[in-house]
Amino acid sequence: MRWDELFADLAGQLEAGLGAERAELVAELTRAERAGVALAGRFRAHRGPLRLTLRTGEQLAGEVTDAGTDWILLATPPREHLVPLASVASVAGLTERVAPPETAALARLSIASALRALARDRQLVRVLTPGSEILGLVAAVGADHVDVAPVANDTMRPSGDRVTVPLHAVVRVTHG
Repeated sequence: MRWDELFADLAGQLEAGLGAERAELVAELTRAERAGVALAGRFRAHRGPLRLTLRTGEQLAGEVTDAGTDWILLATPPREHLVPLASVASVAGLTERVAPPETAALARLSIASALRALARDRQLVRVLTPGSEILGLVAAVGADHVDVAPVANDTMRPSGDRVTVPLHAVVRVTHG
């Protein structure tokens, strides 16, 4: 009888030790997994409202309708805002879920790709930088800059001038 109790006690201690070791391993694996999560992946998984604070202090509340590797598209009806992730200072209401890893095609859809689509469609936009807001058409998109053809408010026709904005200076591009 004493041997049964001794072996039961040893088995219990071993099981408790293994349980604690397992819990520690799970916690470590969870931390390692979380360390590899990109903000873009969380935006792609998010459903529902959230609030962005941009690096200029401006706040936008809306729903994410699309996200690329370095940008999100935020709907604040009747407008949509193309926001570079580099312009996001903070996010309130973002899910903890993460979308699956990007496909090769999605990985190539940069902010420049989204701006090229606006240029192709000749959409009127407002390009906000830390120092200005330009109303116009996206005329051309380079590797690291965008050319905007400003329009006159009264005619909505391009003035013939172009304003070149480095992509790192774009805070948001608003359509609608």
